[in-house]
Amino acid sequence: METVATNIRIDKQLKEQSSQVLEGLGLSLSGAINMFLRQVILQDGLPFKVEYPKPSRSLKKAIKEGEKLINDPKAKTYKNFQELLDEMGIKE
Repeated sequence: METVATNIRIDKQLKEQSSQVLEGLGLSLSGAINMFLRQVILQDGLPFKVEYPKPSRSLKKAIKEGEKLINDPKAKTYKNFQELLDEMGIKE
């Protein structure tokens, strides 16, 4: 199999983090990219779904609770974080 050199530009941190993960799997970045491209050919497209992540049930519940508190005029509020800590009896 003949190989060719290809230059791509990627974020430095993205390369470092992904290379570290791939190394743990016994793969080089080049090997992983080759694997990806082979899957693109086999799948005739991207080998995974591309979509926005969906919030978990617990996150949806927390958002709903937060919205309820924002709209509740009787909800306890604090002027700053320290005031909340003081009420909870937490000392820094």
